[in-house]
Amino acid sequence: MHALFRLLLGGLMLAAMPALATPLTVIAHRGASAERPEHTLEAYRLAIAQGAHFIEPDLVPTRDGMLVARHENALSGSTDVAERPEFADRKTRKQIDGVWVEDWFAEDFTFAELKTLRARETKPAERPGNRAFDDRFSIPSFAEVIALAKEEGERLGRPIGLYPETKHPTYFLHEGRHLDGRPIGLDTSALLLDELVAAGFTDPGRVFIQSFELANLRRLRHELMPARGLALPLVFLLGDVSGRSDPATSNFGQPYDVVWHARRGDDLAALYGPLAGALGLHAGSHYGEFLGPAALAALRREVDGLGPWIPSLVQAVPAPEGAADPRPRLGPAMAPWLAEARRLGFAVHAYTLRPEPPFRLLDAGGQELSSAELLRHLVAAGITGIFADAPGEAVALGLTVRACP
Repeated sequence: MHALFRLLLGGLMLAAMPALATPLTVIAHRGASAERPEHTLEAYRLAIAQGAHFIEPDLVPTRDGMLVARHENALSGSTDVAERPEFADRKTRKQIDGVWVEDWFAEDFTFAELKTLRARETKPAERPGNRAFDDRFSIPSFAEVIALAKEEGERLGRPIGLYPETKHPTYFLHEGRHLDGRPIGLDTSALLLDELVAAGFTDPGRVFIQSFELANLRRLRHELMPARGLALPLVFLLGDVSGRSDPATSNFGQPYDVVWHARRGDDLAALYGPLAGALGLHAGSHYGEFLGPAALAALRREVDGLGPWIPSLVQAVPAPEGAADPRPRLGPAMAPWLAEARRLGFAVHAYTLRPEPPFRLLDAGGQELSSAELLRHLVAAGITGIFADAPGEAVALGLTVRACP
């Protein structure tokens, strides 16, 4: 069963088997988040029922070292914490990956305290129907998400995969502090692996680990996984590749670990090995600098997949001046590095496919693309997987990945 799952879903083997067409890997982005509040067991359960191959928990730690499923450690956008008077004094201001945020933070709550909070829709304007589910569900631990995947896989007779993301690993391990000023000092990558081992959920055909940072991916590859006898596929997520993101207002354009270590004067060669020279790592490094042929070849020796942001992959361009619809349009061609990434054997899992009109792109002529049309465009260009907020729609299309040249 597991060997068949690896064959069907593991886009990693495409380069070695160019004649084989495989199903597109569908990853339920934060669960079926177009239909239920994200990162709840109910959102994950619905995604599994819709046929998703993987469910995606983003992971942040609690004060007592439990990993929980939240997109961010800031809690007010996804829970009722702002309305809970008993936690009013937990609100504070912190710098997360270089950006100042005022909020309530998961690392300042015990797991028991977080369990009393209720989940809410994070995009109420775009998904008003999901507000009917506000305050009905709790925040799940990573252990609960693993248990759900195991139980549903056994019940349905098909393997359900997990695609966890380590959120802000440099912040939690090195830089961040609790509300009382004490260092957080939690290695979320190690905690993630320990949870998988404890649950016996370590089949490399059923787990991808993803991160926007490089240092923790290298530690996973060379230190943390070998110490536990694991060899799980790793995916490097790519944010804005334009180089124009302002690091003071957004952490989406740079791998924060590189920025942090470089500014401290740390030995980048010791931290990143051959990547330091091959990628030319420095305090101003941005994701676009990592996509040349030599850089991709160096990355391929460290990670198994890439996770590009769809607007960067399709090279979306702003609407023409005076256009009635301000949404971005497809560029004239797909990002040129995609073909090279496929040639090198990377899995390429793009994010995020969303069905609501505000999130859709336009074609070059200004006509709105449905999420299905956009996905067909991406698959034709060469992606091997998709993060989808409505995974059932992606599964129903029955798309297959074209063979790598």
